[in-house]
Amino acid sequence: MTDEARLADPVDVLGALPQNSVVIFRHYGASDREALASALVGAARRQKVRVLIAADPALAVRVGADGLHLPEALAARGPGAWQNWRRPDWLVTASAHSLAALFRARAAGADAALLAPVFPTISHPEGLTLGKLKFSAWCRQSPVPVYALGGISGKTGRLLKNSGARGFAGISGFLI
Repeated sequence: MTDEARLADPVDVLGALPQNSVVIFRHYGASDREALASALVGAARRQKVRVLIAADPALAVRVGADGLHLPEALAARGPGAWQNWRRPDWLVTASAHSLAALFRARAAGADAALLAPVFPTISHPEGLTLGKLKFSAWCRQSPVPVYALGGISGKTGRLLKNSGARGFAGISGFLI
């Protein structure tokens, strides 16, 4: 996931990612958001990395992105908020911070969800977290594949080995 406060140019992170990774482009406040998104999509194609645009299906279509990421509030509005923009080959993910949000992600048409925060994060070290047990329980109950987000590192990722998570998402763990 991109973070404009920690990484001004999201293209810079591509070299650290393996092929078939997915980058969720956020940069919500960037005045040049469309230009950044377009550059990221072009560079990512050359690296065989997919790009999802967060919260803006029209932008995703304009820049030829590989899909859309739904922040939890957008997913809660259901598929009507974005479904008319959907392309057949898109990957759609949604953010979730509760078990109910995982079910709303499915109802919204998401293919997968990013469940957070699993562990303390750099940006919110004192915030409430799910922890391994709750995260694992919710993975087993989720109607969509779940990716762990929040405080993910090599060490914490190993703690989730048998959690049911499909994979990991992160911000700081991928900044170089």
